[in-house]
Amino acid sequence: MATISHELDRIAITVKSHMLLRQLLKENPTLEEIMRNAKNETEALIGVRNWVLEKIKKNKYAYSFYKKETHGREAFEKLTWQDFAAIRILDYIDNAGRQFDDLNLRGEKAISNPINLIWLAVTHGTGGAKPGFFEDMLMLFRQFTGEYERKIPSQEKVEEWMDRWCSGLDPRIVKLREENRERIIKIIINKIDSGEIKDNKFFFEEGMSKEQKYLKALDWWDDSLFHLRFAVRKADLLNELLDNSLDPDTMKVLHSAEEMGIPFFVNPYYLSLLHVRVPYFAVGADLAIRYYVVYSQQLIDEYGNIVAWEKEDKLKQGEPNAAGWYLPNEHNIHRRYPEVAILIPDTMGRACGGLCASCQRMYDFQRGNLNFNLDKLKPRQTWDEKLETLMEYFEKDSKLRDILITGGDALMSSDKSLQKILDKIYDMAERKMEANRNKPNGEKFAHFLRIRLGSRLPVYLPQRVTPELVKILGDFKKRAAKIGVKQFFIQTHFESPMEVTPEARNAIKLLNSAGWTVTNQHVYITAASRRGHAAKLRKVLNEIGIINYYTFSVKGYMENNFNFATNERAVQEQMEEKVIGKIPEEYYSTIKDFPNDAASIAENMSKLMQKSGLPFLGTDRNVLNLPGVGKSLTFRTIGITRYGRRILEFELDHTRNHSPIMKQMDKVIIIESKSISEYLRQLEDIGEDRKEYESIWGYSIGETEERIPIYDYPEYDYEVTDEYTNILLNE
Repeated sequence: MATISHELDRIAITVKSHMLLRQLLKENPTLEEIMRNAKNETEALIGVRNWVLEKIKKNKYAYSFYKKETHGREAFEKLTWQDFAAIRILDYIDNAGRQFDDLNLRGEKAISNPINLIWLAVTHGTGGAKPGFFEDMLMLFRQFTGEYERKIPSQEKVEEWMDRWCSGLDPRIVKLREENRERIIKIIINKIDSGEIKDNKFFFEEGMSKEQKYLKALDWWDDSLFHLRFAVRKADLLNELLDNSLDPDTMKVLHSAEEMGIPFFVNPYYLSLLHVRVPYFAVGADLAIRYYVVYSQQLIDEYGNIVAWEKEDKLKQGEPNAAGWYLPNEHNIHRRYPEVAILIPDTMGRACGGLCASCQRMYDFQRGNLNFNLDKLKPRQTWDEKLETLMEYFEKDSKLRDILITGGDALMSSDKSLQKILDKIYDMAERKMEANRNKPNGEKFAHFLRIRLGSRLPVYLPQRVTPELVKILGDFKKRAAKIGVKQFFIQTHFESPMEVTPEARNAIKLLNSAGWTVTNQHVYITAASRRGHAAKLRKVLNEIGIINYYTFSVKGYMENNFNFATNERAVQEQMEEKVIGKIPEEYYSTIKDFPNDAASIAENMSKLMQKSGLPFLGTDRNVLNLPGVGKSLTFRTIGITRYGRRILEFELDHTRNHSPIMKQMDKVIIIESKSISEYLRQLEDIGEDRKEYESIWGYSIGETEERIPIYDYPEYDYEVTDEYTNILLNE
């Protein structure tokens, strides 16, 4: 590997890199002196290290944080802007020469040694560092010397950014969607008439007039099954339904996706949310939706070589997973934490109402575990037997208190299938509670306190939320509450305020009326990371009765490069935008009670925002879902590649309980798939002013936010056993 490093060190830098290097040295005469006097890499490293240490030691808090003698949110918030830079430079030096597997580049080795790259460039004009690297170095040393200061935007500025983004409840947007619906319906009618589309449920009787057909199809629009039956699976049909508005380059990418075998599935309702006639008042407002539907060239290039992000996805039967848990099989249960496990049923719940371009489970589509063949996904005879086995796993586990039913999508299961799953969960929870009666205090197992359904259908297909479904959920909630289950959550994925439509609002109201609290997990893709976009989403969701839960950085490697917003942007958003919705602790007890009256949650949130003067309730946490570790935004930037892609070292979220084996796990290294420079250029390409994002360069340390008490588990009235079951523990 040293040979590879030596060969790369001999590559000449570009003209633009030379120009940026010249500017770096001009602004930092001390750095230039160190570089020109250093006879080798070691002298360069020592020289920079001594220079930076002299300054950081003047702030005991910063020096202690650098030495990892202090950590946590309180210590993080004591750091100055210059401290961030000093710590990063020292971390670069401490990790100089380290090699990392870069799964963005299919396992190639990435070597981080930025001070050496500067020295090589100064001394020999080599090192191969690209302009993105030197831009990052230029901003780093400006931050260190105090030339580059952070300007926190005012609340008025953040609200100005929020006002850029329309919601799907805007009457002008509603009108445009009605036009889209009419166009899509007419095209479908023509295809049924021509025989191109045949369906044994949705068809026209002979002799029907055009008007009668249209009115009948308009009724179909309110049926979720119609949207699944007529979901678009081909690029050409997608373009036709979008009035042939897709450009040739996009169509080329979509045709390539078809040839590669990448599934494509978008239902007519969701397609109607995309602009065809772009309104002057909402240019670019639908991009966060559009980029969920339209694939990128990077995805095409990587498909077939996608690496599993989740270590849990590589489970071998009979062996513990990455967090040490034994599971009944490798398909139906996923688990990281002691308290919660994910249940993925063998029903249509393994599918979704559409395929998101940045889906975290694209690896499973690649290997054929997931698909959109809805007929094949219907439950088989053996599912009933398997479900009993899975329930036995939950029943005999000492720590589990939280089940998340997802997939796929929990609400893609039919009413009958979902009812069966909920009934089995009820029976299991009742048996577990009864068994505890015979156990002494301190030996009792945790019984179930929380049931969750993971579904994007309130967004993708709100027509699925019917009175029949609401009755099933409401009846289950009433029964389960009597045996000690206290929390009932539906976790959904609104990505943009433009997805909040009248149909979605009505679906949320129905779910709340059944006693279920709806929370949102926002996937922070590039288009959704524009200034004020996430803040506006939080506000609109609060207004319709949804509590924000997580804001996730995009998972995956180069296949999700297009939609990846860097983790630095997630920290910037947390510190500069979401902060205007920070909830004073005096209101924590009020918020904690919200799920106890889900039917009134929209009204209660509105009252709290008025009382507190907050534009929205910042109840979510900005995080990255780490392989094998879980959700965290606690990291240090310890390296950077020649291309300017940062290398982050993450730690566990110390605010929550983890599997005992996680204490033995090494820290998680993430190499970002794009540089800050690339990310800012992409924002410019979609109409953003990069000057508004300038502080992003300086966010090189992250610290996970504290959990809002609304998400805490209720207390037991007994002492739970210390014993762990279903786990491999090293003695």
